Amino acid sequence: MDQPISFQSQDHPEYMCKLRKALYGLKQAPRAWYGKIVEFLTRSGYLVTSADASLFIKAKGEKLAIVLVYVNDLIITGDCEEEIFRTKENLSIRFQMKELGQLNHFLVIEVDHTQEGIFLHQQKYSKDLLKKFGMLKCKPISAPMEPNTKICAHEGKVLEDATMYRQLMGTLIYLTLTRPDISFAVGVTSHYMQNPKKPHLEAVRRILRYVNNRLDHGIMYKRGGECKLVGYCDADYAGGHDTRRSTTGYIFMLGSGAISWCNKRQPTVSLSTTEAEYRAAAKRALGLCNC
Repeated sequence: MDQPISFQSQDHPEYMCKLRKALYGLKQAPRAWYGKIVEFLTRSGYLVTSADASLFIKAKGEKLAIVLVYVNDLIITGDCEEEIFRTKENLSIRFQMKELGQLNHFLVIEVDHTQEGIFLHQQKYSKDLLKKFGMLKCKPISAPMEPNTKICAHEGKVLEDATMYRQLMGTLIYLTLTRPDISFAVGVTSHYMQNPKKPHLEAVRRILRYVNNRLDHGIMYKRGGECKLVGYCDADYAGGHDTRRSTTGYIFMLGSGAISWCNKRQPTVSLSTTEAEYRAAAKRALGLCNC
């Protein structure tokens, strides 16, 4: 690090500063902070999960304590209240932290705690999205995409402003975090971000009209129900109008709420509906391993 202005050494102006700790804003700071928090949690008995390097779990008998790290924000949850209380105390001693209480917002995801359970949604994010692109007062519709819609990459007039289309797709992709119902439609329209045309923009606007009609949609995790893992998968046959490739879709539900879902075009052309379904089943098995 260069010597700060007004603090240069008169005897050794060419010397560099050696940092003993990472400074906020440097590119090394995130790595240094992650290493520090991982060291603290692993010494406290937590294990890093294989699915997510930011998710830490500590088992105590049949009870769990879970810590999710996102930069300098931590979510601490689980059914082992004793371990959660101990973790909070140790964190406050080791780091300068402030407890914000019950989780209500996290990364634009709203968390509502009701008598029925926990409801995750992005209602405010959806309204801001519609307002930003002038669709807040649009006419709502009941489906994000018309059945048997065929969207082609080479038909239609090229958009003058492709940046706007890409911004729309980026915000919609983030909205699928709590909206599996638009995952397929967003996945189809996102294939044309490189060279979007007017029919593609009309398809995206239809998704926005559907979002405007379903602002209160989200994922509900009901309490007291059977905690059973259930998965579903399906595939079309040669649904890609340009590539003739099939599309795989799967969803996993734990209890009453979805925990993992995917909508992805298959990497190769399937020669039959049976082959497309087998590929979808294999993708579902891979998704189960990643859960």
